[in-house]
Amino acid sequence: MNAKTALPPLRKPPWLKVRLPGGEEDRRIARTLAELRLHSVCQEALCPNRGECFQAGTATFLILGDTCTRGCRYCHIRQGTPAPVDADEPERLVEAVRTLGLRYVVITSVTRDDLPDGGAGHFAHCIHLLRTRLPDCRIEVLIPDLQGSRAALERIIDAGPEVINHNIEVARSLFPALRPRGDYKRSLRLLAALHPHRDIVSKSGFMIGLGETRDAIVALLHDLATVRCQRVTIGQYQQPTRRHWPVARYYPPAEFAEIREIALGLGFRHVEAGPLVRSSYHAAIFSLDG
Repeated sequence: MNAKTALPPLRKPPWLKVRLPGGEEDRRIARTLAELRLHSVCQEALCPNRGECFQAGTATFLILGDTCTRGCRYCHIRQGTPAPVDADEPERLVEAVRTLGLRYVVITSVTRDDLPDGGAGHFAHCIHLLRTRLPDCRIEVLIPDLQGSRAALERIIDAGPEVINHNIEVARSLFPALRPRGDYKRSLRLLAALHPHRDIVSKSGFMIGLGETRDAIVALLHDLATVRCQRVTIGQYQQPTRRHWPVARYYPPAEFAEIREIALGLGFRHVEAGPLVRSSYHAAIFSLDG
Protein backbone atom coordinates (compact mmCIF):
# COMPACT_ATOMS: atom_id res chain seq x y z
CA MET A 1 0.00 0.00 0.00
CA ASN A 2 1.33 3.43 -0.97
CA ALA A 3 -0.01 6.47 0.81
CA LYS A 4 0.65 8.66 -2.25
CA THR A 5 -1.52 6.54 -4.53
CA ALA A 6 -4.25 5.77 -2.01
CA LEU A 7 -7.91 6.44 -2.60
CA PRO A 8 -9.57 9.55 -1.09
CA PRO A 9 -9.91 9.43 2.71
CA LEU A 10 -12.62 7.17 4.05
CA ARG A 11 -15.61 8.78 5.74
CA LYS A 12 -15.35 8.44 9.51
CA PRO A 13 -18.10 6.14 10.87
CA PRO A 14 -20.48 7.29 13.62
CA TRP A 15 -18.88 5.13 16.31
CA LEU A 16 -15.68 7.23 16.07
CA LYS A 17 -17.37 10.54 16.73
CA VAL A 18 -16.49 11.95 20.15
CA ARG A 19 -17.32 15.14 21.98
CA LEU A 20 -14.65 17.80 21.66
CA PRO A 21 -12.54 18.52 24.74
CA GLY A 22 -13.94 21.12 27.09
CA GLY A 23 -14.98 21.81 30.64
CA GLU A 24 -13.27 23.16 33.70
CA GLU A 25 -11.19 20.03 34.40
CA ASP A 26 -9.89 20.07 30.84
CA ARG A 27 -8.89 23.72 31.20
CA ARG A 28 -7.34 23.14 34.64
CA ILE A 29 -5.06 20.36 33.40
CA ALA A 30 -4.09 22.28 30.28
CA ARG A 31 -3.32 25.36 32.39
CA THR A 32 -1.21 23.37 34.85
CA LEU A 33 0.79 21.75 32.04
CA ALA A 34 1.38 25.13 30.43
CA GLU A 35 2.45 26.80 33.68
CA LEU A 36 4.91 24.00 34.47
CA ARG A 37 6.18 23.78 30.88
CA LEU A 38 5.19 20.15 30.50
CA HIS A 39 3.86 18.24 27.51
CA SER A 40 0.99 15.78 27.35
CA VAL A 41 0.75 13.07 24.71
CA CYS A 42 -3.01 13.57 24.95
CA GLN A 43 -2.53 16.90 23.19
CA GLU A 44 0.61 16.28 21.11
CA ALA A 45 -0.78 13.12 19.49
CA LEU A 46 -4.34 14.49 19.11
CA CYS A 47 -5.80 11.62 21.14
CA PRO A 48 -9.57 11.33 20.55
CA ASN A 49 -10.14 10.55 24.23
CA ARG A 50 -8.36 13.54 25.71
CA GLY A 51 -11.62 15.27 26.60
CA GLU A 52 -12.91 12.27 28.52
CA CYS A 53 -9.59 11.65 30.26
CA PHE A 54 -9.11 15.30 31.21
CA GLN A 55 -12.63 15.39 32.60
CA ALA A 56 -11.70 12.37 34.74
CA GLY A 57 -8.61 14.20 36.01
CA THR A 58 -6.02 11.99 34.32
CA ALA A 59 -3.26 12.76 31.83
CA THR A 60 -0.30 11.06 30.19
CA PHE A 61 2.88 13.10 30.54
CA LEU A 62 5.27 13.36 27.61
CA ILE A 63 8.84 13.80 28.84
CA LEU A 64 12.13 14.48 27.03
CA GLY A 65 10.62 17.22 24.89
CA ASP A 66 8.06 17.23 22.09
CA THR A 67 10.34 16.37 19.14
CA CYS A 68 10.99 12.76 18.10
CA THR A 69 14.13 11.54 16.35
CA ARG A 70 12.12 9.09 14.26
CA GLY A 71 9.39 9.71 11.71
CA CYS A 72 6.75 6.98 11.90
CA ARG A 73 4.22 7.69 9.17
CA TYR A 74 1.14 7.42 11.37
CA CYS A 75 2.32 9.67 14.22
CA HIS A 76 1.37 13.31 14.76
CA ILE A 77 4.23 14.12 17.13
CA ARG A 78 6.84 16.49 15.68
CA GLN A 79 9.90 14.88 14.09
CA GLY A 80 13.34 16.48 13.94
CA THR A 81 16.31 17.37 16.12
CA PRO A 82 15.27 17.50 19.80
CA ALA A 83 16.38 20.13 22.29
CA PRO A 84 18.84 19.13 25.04
CA VAL A 85 17.36 17.18 27.95
CA ASP A 86 15.71 19.45 30.52
CA ALA A 87 17.24 18.36 33.84
CA ASP A 88 14.52 20.15 35.84
CA GLU A 89 11.64 18.41 34.09
CA PRO A 90 11.26 15.60 36.69
CA GLU A 91 10.77 18.20 39.46
CA ARG A 92 8.07 19.94 37.45
CA LEU A 93 6.44 16.60 36.67
CA VAL A 94 6.15 15.81 40.38
CA GLU A 95 4.70 19.26 41.02
CA ALA A 96 2.08 18.71 38.30
CA VAL A 97 1.08 15.35 39.74
CA ARG A 98 0.79 16.91 43.20
CA THR A 99 -1.19 19.91 41.93
CA LEU A 100 -3.61 17.75 39.94
CA GLY A 101 -4.03 15.24 42.76
CA LEU A 102 -3.28 12.23 40.57
CA ARG A 103 -3.00 8.80 42.14
CA TYR A 104 -1.96 7.02 38.95
CA VAL A 105 0.50 8.53 36.49
CA VAL A 106 1.42 7.51 32.97
CA ILE A 107 4.79 8.76 31.72
CA THR A 108 5.83 8.39 28.11
CA SER A 109 8.33 10.09 25.84
CA VAL A 110 9.32 10.84 22.32
CA THR A 111 12.00 8.52 20.94
CA ARG A 112 15.45 9.97 21.65
CA ASP A 113 17.93 8.04 19.52
CA ASP A 114 20.30 10.98 20.02
CA LEU A 115 20.85 9.99 23.67
CA PRO A 116 23.25 7.16 24.58
CA ASP A 117 20.66 5.53 26.87
CA GLY A 118 17.61 6.53 24.84
CA GLY A 119 16.39 8.61 27.78
CA ALA A 120 16.26 5.72 30.26
CA GLY A 121 18.08 7.68 32.95
CA HIS A 122 15.56 10.51 32.68
CA PHE A 123 12.68 8.04 33.01
CA ALA A 124 14.34 6.54 36.09
CA HIS A 125 14.83 9.99 37.65
CA CYS A 126 11.13 10.79 37.18
CA ILE A 127 10.12 7.48 38.76
CA HIS A 128 12.48 7.88 41.73
CA LEU A 129 11.25 11.41 42.46
CA LEU A 130 7.61 10.35 42.33
CA ARG A 131 8.36 7.40 44.62
CA THR A 132 10.09 9.70 47.13
CA ARG A 133 7.72 12.67 47.08
CA LEU A 134 4.38 10.95 46.37
CA PRO A 135 4.73 7.35 47.59
CA ASP A 136 1.02 6.56 47.19
CA CYS A 137 1.07 7.38 43.48
CA ARG A 138 1.24 4.40 41.14
CA ILE A 139 3.36 4.69 38.01
CA GLU A 140 3.09 3.36 34.49
CA VAL A 141 5.74 4.11 31.89
CA LEU A 142 5.27 3.80 28.14
CA ILE A 143 8.78 3.54 26.74
CA PRO A 144 10.44 3.53 23.30
CA ASP A 145 12.58 0.58 22.21
CA LEU A 146 15.80 2.17 23.61
CA GLN A 147 17.53 0.88 20.44
CA GLY A 148 17.56 -2.55 22.03
CA SER A 149 19.83 -1.60 24.94
CA ARG A 150 19.33 -4.07 27.78
CA ALA A 151 21.31 -1.84 30.16
CA ALA A 152 19.00 1.10 29.45
CA LEU A 153 15.93 -1.07 30.02
CA GLU A 154 17.34 -2.34 33.31
CA ARG A 155 17.67 1.26 34.56
CA ILE A 156 13.93 1.70 34.12
CA ILE A 157 13.13 -1.72 35.61
CA ASP A 158 15.30 -0.99 38.65
CA ALA A 159 13.39 2.25 39.28
CA GLY A 160 10.34 0.08 39.97
CA PRO A 161 7.27 1.32 38.08
CA GLU A 162 4.15 -0.79 38.49
CA VAL A 163 3.66 -1.12 34.71
CA ILE A 164 6.10 -1.02 31.80
CA ASN A 165 4.41 -0.60 28.45
CA HIS A 166 6.09 -0.75 25.07
CA ASN A 167 3.79 -0.42 22.09
CA ILE A 168 4.55 -2.57 19.10
CA GLU A 169 2.16 -0.24 17.22
CA VAL A 170 1.47 -2.07 13.92
CA ALA A 171 1.48 -5.54 12.37
CA ARG A 172 4.86 -6.96 11.39
CA SER A 173 4.29 -6.63 7.63
CA LEU A 174 3.76 -2.86 7.98
CA PHE A 175 6.97 -2.09 9.86
CA PRO A 176 9.11 -1.35 6.75
CA ALA A 177 6.63 1.20 5.42
CA LEU A 178 5.37 2.73 8.66
CA ARG A 179 8.20 2.26 11.17
CA PRO A 180 11.35 2.15 9.02
CA ARG A 181 13.61 2.92 12.01
CA GLY A 182 11.82 0.50 14.29
CA ASP A 183 12.39 -3.23 14.51
CA TYR A 184 9.63 -5.75 15.18
CA LYS A 185 11.90 -8.38 16.72
CA ARG A 186 13.67 -5.76 18.85
CA SER A 187 10.34 -4.69 20.33
CA LEU A 188 9.44 -8.30 21.10
CA ARG A 189 12.81 -8.82 22.80
CA LEU A 190 12.20 -5.80 25.02
CA LEU A 191 8.82 -7.18 26.11
CA ALA A 192 10.30 -10.64 26.66
CA ALA A 193 12.94 -9.14 28.99
CA LEU A 194 10.17 -7.97 31.33
CA HIS A 195 8.82 -11.44 32.04
CA PRO A 196 11.31 -12.44 34.79
CA HIS A 197 10.33 -9.31 36.77
CA ARG A 198 7.14 -10.62 38.33
CA ASP A 199 6.49 -7.41 40.30
CA ILE A 200 6.17 -5.41 37.07
CA VAL A 201 3.20 -5.70 34.71
CA SER A 202 4.16 -5.91 31.03
CA LYS A 203 1.90 -4.25 28.51
CA SER A 204 1.81 -3.49 24.80
CA GLY A 205 -0.55 -2.03 22.26
CA PHE A 206 -1.15 -1.67 18.56
CA MET A 207 -3.46 -0.08 16.01
CA ILE A 208 -5.48 -1.70 13.24
CA GLY A 209 -6.94 -0.23 10.09
CA LEU A 210 -3.64 0.61 8.36
CA GLY A 211 -3.83 -2.16 5.75
CA GLU A 212 -3.04 -5.28 7.79
CA THR A 213 -4.89 -8.55 7.27
CA ARG A 214 -6.90 -10.41 9.87
CA ASP A 215 -4.24 -13.13 9.87
CA ALA A 216 -1.59 -10.48 10.58
CA ILE A 217 -3.55 -9.30 13.62
CA VAL A 218 -3.80 -12.83 14.97
CA ALA A 219 -0.09 -13.45 14.28
CA LEU A 220 0.83 -10.28 16.18
CA LEU A 221 -1.26 -11.38 19.16
CA HIS A 222 0.44 -14.80 19.06
CA ASP A 223 3.87 -13.12 19.06
CA LEU A 224 2.96 -10.94 22.06
CA ALA A 225 1.59 -13.95 23.91
CA THR A 226 4.75 -15.92 23.15
CA VAL A 227 6.94 -13.32 24.89
CA ARG A 228 4.55 -13.43 27.89
CA CYS A 229 3.18 -9.91 27.49
CA GLN A 230 0.43 -9.71 30.09
CA ARG A 231 -1.84 -6.95 28.83
CA VAL A 232 -2.67 -5.48 25.45
CA THR A 233 -4.58 -2.55 24.01
CA ILE A 234 -5.97 -2.59 20.45
CA GLY A 235 -7.43 0.51 18.83
CA GLN A 236 -8.51 1.96 15.52
CA TYR A 237 -5.94 4.01 13.60
CA GLN A 238 -7.15 7.49 12.72
CA GLN A 239 -5.18 9.58 10.22
CA PRO A 240 -3.95 12.75 12.00
CA THR A 241 -3.53 14.83 8.82
CA ARG A 242 -3.65 14.33 5.06
CA ARG A 243 0.14 13.94 4.95
CA HIS A 244 0.04 10.89 7.23
CA TRP A 245 -0.62 7.29 6.28
CA PRO A 246 -4.25 6.89 5.17
CA VAL A 247 -6.83 4.75 6.92
CA ALA A 248 -7.34 1.54 4.95
CA ARG A 249 -10.38 0.38 6.90
CA TYR A 250 -12.53 1.27 9.88
CA TYR A 251 -13.22 -1.80 12.00
CA PRO A 252 -16.69 -1.89 13.58
CA PRO A 253 -17.05 -2.49 17.33
CA ALA A 254 -18.25 -6.06 16.76
CA GLU A 255 -14.97 -7.00 15.07
CA PHE A 256 -12.99 -5.46 17.93
CA ALA A 257 -15.00 -7.66 20.28
CA GLU A 258 -14.05 -10.71 18.22
CA ILE A 259 -10.37 -9.76 18.26
CA ARG A 260 -10.57 -9.26 22.02
CA GLU A 261 -11.90 -12.80 22.45
CA ILE A 262 -9.05 -14.18 20.35
CA ALA A 263 -6.55 -12.34 22.55
CA LEU A 264 -8.13 -13.56 25.77
CA GLY A 265 -8.01 -17.09 24.39
CA LEU A 266 -4.24 -16.71 23.99
CA GLY A 267 -3.83 -16.09 27.70
CA PHE A 268 -3.54 -12.31 28.11
CA ARG A 269 -4.50 -11.20 31.61
CA HIS A 270 -6.41 -8.21 30.33
CA VAL A 271 -7.36 -6.96 26.89
CA GLU A 272 -8.82 -3.60 25.89
CA ALA A 273 -10.02 -3.53 22.28
CA GLY A 274 -12.27 -0.96 20.65
CA PRO A 275 -12.36 1.82 18.07
CA LEU A 276 -11.40 4.53 20.59
CA VAL A 277 -8.99 2.51 22.70
CA ARG A 278 -5.54 4.02 23.08
CA SER A 279 -2.55 2.83 25.07
CA SER A 280 -3.21 5.07 28.06
CA TYR A 281 -7.01 5.17 27.86
CA HIS A 282 -8.47 4.27 31.28
CA ALA A 283 -4.92 3.33 32.27
CA ALA A 284 -5.51 3.37 36.01
CA ILE A 285 -8.61 1.16 35.86
CA PHE A 286 -6.99 -1.08 33.29
CA SER A 287 -3.83 -1.57 35.34
CA LEU A 288 -5.47 -2.12 38.69
CA ASP A 289 -7.99 -4.65 37.40
CA GLY A 290 -6.50 -8.04 38.18
